Amino acid sequence: MPKPQELLSAAQEISSELVALRRLLHENPEFALNLPVTQKILLERLEGLGEISLGKALTSIALVIKGGKPGPTVLLRADMDALHVTEETNLPFASKNGHMHACGHDLHMASAVGAARLLFESKQDLAGDVLIWFQPGEEGHHGADIMIEEGMLDLTGSRPVVAYGLHVFTSLPVGMIACKPGPMMASAGDLNVTFHGSGGHGSMPWLSKDPVAPMVEAISALQTMLNKQFDQFDPVILNVSWIRAGDDATNNVIADTASFGATVRTFSEVNTNKLHDLAPKLIHSIAEGFGLTATVEFSQATRVLINDKAAAESVARIAKELVGDTGYMPMENPIAGGEDFASIVFEVPGAFVFVGACPSDIDHTTAPTNHSARAMFDDSVIPLGAALLASLAISHLS
Repeated sequence: MPKPQELLSAAQEISSELVALRRLLHENPEFALNLPVTQKILLERLEGLGEISLGKALTSIALVIKGGKPGPTVLLRADMDALHVTEETNLPFASKNGHMHACGHDLHMASAVGAARLLFESKQDLAGDVLIWFQPGEEGHHGADIMIEEGMLDLTGSRPVVAYGLHVFTSLPVGMIACKPGPMMASAGDLNVTFHGSGGHGSMPWLSKDPVAPMVEAISALQTMLNKQFDQFDPVILNVSWIRAGDDATNNVIADTASFGATVRTFSEVNTNKLHDLAPKLIHSIAEGFGLTATVEFSQATRVLINDKAAAESVARIAKELVGDTGYMPMENPIAGGEDFASIVFEVPGAFVFVGACPSDIDHTTAPTNHSARAMFDDSVIPLGAALLASLAISHLS
């Protein structure tokens, strides 16, 4: 079986094709669960590499590369969707349709296609099968959950024994690989709150039920609750992202309603459940104190992404073979971003791994971050991503 460095050399030989694929995908980003152009481009590049299954409720692709010998199944996953962001990079292959691969999913897809090609070349020596997912709807649309519901974990007749996925970041130097066992990324969800009052004349608030004052008090009280009710060594992040009330053209009218929305991040299921219990109680009590009512809604959150210890150790070992000891960074703490790969590793042991993709002429400590309209990724890391994914699969099937 080829070693990681041999796979990296093979991936570099097809680098120009993989980079061209990434740039084509970058020019044609699509949003959420329905990505027909992206699916068509990928199907053309995957033709002849194995057995293809397509999603029903979303434009997913699952590729099965059957090994020449019996054995278990390994899952590799790449996400496909872009963000609703208008690109401002001025790159020659920049998107012009109001969406943008501002999170690097175009690099993930190109890396997975590269891994598929490497694994297909070695399929006769594989003691087992490789299942590669190309998944829409990672950015808050729960595409992984839908693929699981559609039975995509069981396509080989044997549920995967391990799953791997990677994610590029502009906040890491190009080619740096980072991972850790245990919690890797947060549970991410939304909290939306509306206070229902009774509008009236701004000069006589006692004749109305002003929803703005309790909204402001609730926003402040939620932050105090986090400090007083939650263990600070198991953090909870609740950041209010928008507020809405009244009409900015009219200052003498009390609005009927006032609303705010927040992003919520937790690193344990215990705290997720605790917050979902305590926050509504606090908000309703504040509303009642002002003689109002409130509506409190939590969105479906991603799970906490928890890396399996053995899988994370495999990542560390193979990463060091690819980039050396200094090119691998063992992470001390998880990050507060959310990822629906968490749903996959809830079902199957696995590990998520970060790959630095900040262009070498940009300081990664000040570079525009993932999700920025100005985020730029160095696509020279695509062969490394392909070799990393292929090596991880082979490590279980050799």
